[in-house]
Amino acid sequence: MKLKQFLKPVRNMSSDQARKFMAQHSPGEYTLLDVRQEKEYERGHIPGAKLIPLSRLPARLDELDPEKPVIAY
Repeated sequence: MKLKQFLKPVRNMSSDQARKFMAQHSPGEYTLLDVRQEKEYERGHIPGAKLIPLSRLPARLDELDPEKPVIAY
């Protein structure tokens, strides 16, 4: 899997918009991606979030479904 396939137009969302999107979709319809470091994730994260630290993202892109929207924080 190549990084380029994930380079689609990006839409910024406010936290309220993200909450609304998540409320209107089932968890299987999107990926909630936490790109912080492990210690930050351990201190607290949104339930259901997948942890892939930003520094490791290029090597782990195959873990993301390119057909699903990704909400990254």
